[in-house]
Amino acid sequence: RSLAIYEKALGPEHPDVALGLNNLAELYGAQGKYDQAEPLSKRSLAIREKALGPEHPDVATSLNNLAELYRAQGKYDQAEPLYKRSLAIREKALGPEHPDVATSLNNLAVLYNTQGKYDQAEPLYKRSLAIHEKALGPEHPNVTLGLENYAALLKATGRADEAQAMLKRAAAIRKKNEKK
Repeated sequence: RSLAIYEKALGPEHPDVALGLNNLAELYGAQGKYDQAEPLSKRSLAIREKALGPEHPDVATSLNNLAELYRAQGKYDQAEPLYKRSLAIREKALGPEHPDVATSLNNLAVLYNTQGKYDQAEPLYKRSLAIHEKALGPEHPNVTLGLENYAALLKATGRADEAQAMLKRAAAIRKKNEKK
């Protein structure tokens, strides 16, 4: 209903319509309704590219979200170039130390980790974690997620002790944040 109101009030090519499409696509994706999510995500991306230009951070967000949708479906070959383009846009537009860059790095690392490409994933996890710790602080929830994701790689590569240490730190951060 919200999307219909935006389209009527602002026109079908407005960036706010793209945001509504993106949000609805994320909801459908979370529900596993990929056939419904994909066209909305693609339309959101097209509107943002046309309205904002191909190098805008919001375009990077749409690329990332479409890549997440493909990754969730196991369409890794379709996800990878979208993640890479999202990362490149964010690095150029926001700078190499921005938290959104760290998110793109983490998401690309998750893709590689899922495929067993540990040598490609590990440096991305390390860089993502370093950026989040520096930009957001060592006890931010995004640091927790980065630690947990990196720990999964460590576990998969036979480094259980390192993984356990990261998971312990992540749990401590999570517990501290729950008290706030």
